[in-house]
Amino acid sequence: MKSLVLLLCFAQLWGCQSAPQGTGLGFRELACDDPETEQVALIAVDYLNKHLLHGFSQVLNQIDKVKVWSRRPFGEVYEMEVDTLETTCHALDPTPLANCSVRQPEEHAVEGDCDFHILKQDGQFTVMHAQCHSTPDSAEDVRKFCPRCPILVRFNDTNVVHTVNTALAAFNAKNNGTYFKLVEISRAQSVPIPVSTLVEFLIAATDCTAQEVTDPAKCNLLAEKQYGFCKATLIHNLGGDEEVSVACKLFQTQPQPANANIAGPAPTVDQAAPAAPPAGPPASVVGGPMAVPLGLPDHRTHHDLRHAFSPVASVESASGEVLHSPKPGQPSDAGAAHPAPPMCPGRVRYFKI
Repeated sequence: MKSLVLLLCFAQLWGCQSAPQGTGLGFRELACDDPETEQVALIAVDYLNKHLLHGFSQVLNQIDKVKVWSRRPFGEVYEMEVDTLETTCHALDPTPLANCSVRQPEEHAVEGDCDFHILKQDGQFTVMHAQCHSTPDSAEDVRKFCPRCPILVRFNDTNVVHTVNTALAAFNAKNNGTYFKLVEISRAQSVPIPVSTLVEFLIAATDCTAQEVTDPAKCNLLAEKQYGFCKATLIHNLGGDEEVSVACKLFQTQPQPANANIAGPAPTVDQAAPAAPPAGPPASVVGGPMAVPLGLPDHRTHHDLRHAFSPVASVESASGEVLHSPKPGQPSDAGAAHPAPPMCPGRVRYFKI
């Protein structure tokens, strides 16, 4: 009898440790494709995009798992795992997500993997816990179906740094107004035929004039930040000649985000961001002629959501940011009327890496 009581105690203790903090032991399961599940997943992805510091906006691709825990004394906690995909819109681009294209496999796509705990109480949703990371498709897999497609390369690759410097110099040379500085290298790829380097990078306006700047290191970013996003290609011709093309889209001025100093007057980025990954901060152009101080070697090929995402609420508490559902109406709290849900994971909305 004592053994049976001891076994029951261990079972209850394990159950308490497995449940999100502040919840009871009871939970209900939903289908991953249930409208209620999808609604909460979209709220989670919206939260993710609002707290991205670097890289690109994300879209929901698949819901992997969901449980709904009863929470004492009120409410429910949705524990879910979701997969996301990068779009072609930078995290600071104000373009609505619905108008952003999903980065396709032939562009060397990147997949995100996120865990969320979301509290629903009194018709409001609160993100209690959020954790993400992302991984690009392997170069080998991309080459299997597209041998000549561009492949992601490291931000500190010599050709990448040279292409960014050359492209930004060309943009500033054509600009009769504000002088722009580099904020981050967002993406870099190599193309086999013709031999070329593709880069995407974020820039910001300074208090210097493009035609009069003599020392870019003395140019400070404006108090109301104006960011721009550039795409450039550098073709490496036989004989050493180069052809560079660059196009930049400038965003409307905006105040500095409250949760991070994305780009200040100092040459490095990530000054007030969460602890930097071992690879170090993104490169930043400061010299003239253009030079990129790399600090620690930056071997990244993408902005991992593990470091690019900075949630304001990352602990199990009710003090997180309160979010409202983007869809009209509220999800049903009862699943008894529905047939037995199919097993997770749910449907793939775009493609699987």
